[in-house]
Amino acid sequence: MLPPRWVRRLVIAPATVGLAVLLVTTLPLWLVLAAALSPVMPGKLRPLRVLWVATVHLVLEAVILVALAGLWVASGFGLLVRTPPFQRRHYALVRWYLNVMFAEAGRVLRVTVRVEGPGPDDYTGRPLLVFCRHAGPGDSFLLTHALVNWYDREPRIVLKETLQWDPALDVLLNRLPNRFVSPDPGRGGDAVEAEIAVLASNLDADDALVIFPEGGNFTERRRQRAIDRLRRLGLARMAARAEAMRHVLAPRPGGVAAALAAAPEADVVWVAHTGVDHLVTVTDVWRELPMDKVITMRWWRVPAAEVPRGREERIEWLFGWWERIDAWIADNAPPRR
Repeated sequence: MLPPRWVRRLVIAPATVGLAVLLVTTLPLWLVLAAALSPVMPGKLRPLRVLWVATVHLVLEAVILVALAGLWVASGFGLLVRTPPFQRRHYALVRWYLNVMFAEAGRVLRVTVRVEGPGPDDYTGRPLLVFCRHAGPGDSFLLTHALVNWYDREPRIVLKETLQWDPALDVLLNRLPNRFVSPDPGRGGDAVEAEIAVLASNLDADDALVIFPEGGNFTERRRQRAIDRLRRLGLARMAARAEAMRHVLAPRPGGVAAALAAAPEADVVWVAHTGVDHLVTVTDVWRELPMDKVITMRWWRVPAAEVPRGREERIEWLFGWWERIDAWIADNAPPRR
């Protein structure tokens, strides 16, 4: 259960800054300990790599929280925080954090990214609806980094409510046009779709709405649950199509349909990726470090004029694209070591 906002702001956020200060001041001790453990643990300098990435992440969190406090004061104690000048400053923080974290994670964990499909110039001047598959550690981080720093976009993202446990994400993303949605099934899909429609409205030429239609990271258990759900709803044909897709979850059409209806002028971008999608648990990630991985991202762009107009046609179109993404993953997934 997510704690109240006042707890997150007055307890968790300051504690994070304090923990970062404590870690930095005692870092030599931790480095000695990690260096001593490295020869007796599998993987090349695995404890040192994890320690360094964790330290960089925690220090960045603390710096961002301090900067956000300064922006809050400078904006008249929050009065002007949602005005365009301060929104641009917040997006600048996002760009800086993602650039630093991406560079350090890639260098220390030995991960590289290869992008296929239309380049950044092909998207200039058009609002975008970005629908991405969800699998593997950090794929939302990677997609956001690509949109912000490679494609020069100001993304609006639909995120799980539990991500607000991260204090920097909590403060920063709540000040920008994003939506944290609850996974509670009792809340009702209509409420979530209404929030997505609001988020997709009035997209500018440099905006991009991001949705993960699967609703969660891929696992075999979730895949089977999605198939069973379609069968319970009496959608036998869709269940059969979902069962034929081996690498993705059956997409949930509600959020996609709401975004398309709210932003008919936007081009649609489909994004698939492969390379670390078999890493499901923390144990999986630990076992693979250092990763020595190449993550391949594939982008497809569909102009707004080519998007189907009817709801049923759009659902069929979504499933068709998901089948295409599943086939691309099957053809491009690297062999597991």
